[in-house]
Amino acid sequence: MNAIFKGKTYGTATVGERGQLVIPSELRKALSIKPGDQLMVFAKLDKRIISLMPEKDFSQFLERASKLIAKLESKVSRED
Repeated sequence: MNAIFKGKTYGTATVGERGQLVIPSELRKALSIKPGDQLMVFAKLDKRIISLMPEKDFSQFLERASKLIAKLESKVSRED
């Protein structure tokens, strides 16, 4: 359970009638989230956990992972 709560708490967010969520301003500033930015939404339904990640950061992660996979595939194919 402790691993779930590592990091800083930024307050609460209320879900509006249309399902909209307001991210606390301190967190928006810390992550440089601006109006119109896209966020990836992840969930662990069994633990009732929702995570948000700026889409640009997720895209960068995927690019780095793709390059690493290509390097590993190249190395494996050379060893065959």
